[in-house]
Amino acid sequence: MLETFGVAFATFFATIGPFDVAAVFAGLTASVPSKRRRQMAVRGTVIAAGILVLFALIGEVLLSGLGISLAALRTAGGVLLLLMGIDMVFARNSGGTSTTDEEEEEARAKQDISVFPLATPLIAGPGAMGASILIMADTEGDLLLKAIVIGSILLVLLATLVMLLLSGQIHRLIGNTGMHIVSRVMGVLLSALAVQFVFDGITQSGLLAGGGMSV
Repeated sequence: MLETFGVAFATFFATIGPFDVAAVFAGLTASVPSKRRRQMAVRGTVIAAGILVLFALIGEVLLSGLGISLAALRTAGGVLLLLMGIDMVFARNSGGTSTTDEEEEEARAKQDISVFPLATPLIAGPGAMGASILIMADTEGDLLLKAIVIGSILLVLLATLVMLLLSGQIHRLIGNTGMHIVSRVMGVLLSALAVQFVFDGITQSGLLAGGGMSV
């Protein structure tokens, strides 16, 4: 149980990136009244929670309907998370945890950014969605482990909400350098977890043993 919680918490913390989300949120809402910023932070986090929990609960069924095996998802998800981890280590913006220049420009022109780009793709991005399906699949139907995974998602989202509410103060306190340090550390951990996902996917596929792959 502790291993499942540790892997889930570290993966979601890295893929969601509360510090990165808070930094972008602070920039996009610099001229917004504090009350309005709090409302957007809460609404965006709640919507993101709904998205990630939904993917965690029905993601495996959706994959089965599309004819995608868990082995393929583990391998592809591992590659995606590895690319995100590398970007985090080198403090580069990743499409999995940030917005494009065009998306930021659109967000600045909007009065409410709680759904886009805050809820998705900043919080519930492709990396976090894929991770929720992968880690939930590893529970192998154990209800307690499933509850731990969902609890990990909600715990990271709670931390994200706190950082959003305190985004201005946090940014002033530790600055860009401090945020990059945290991001780099989590990037190393995410890269290691991603490689493990790739190893597990290849092993489960049966390719190394010359066997077939079942959906």
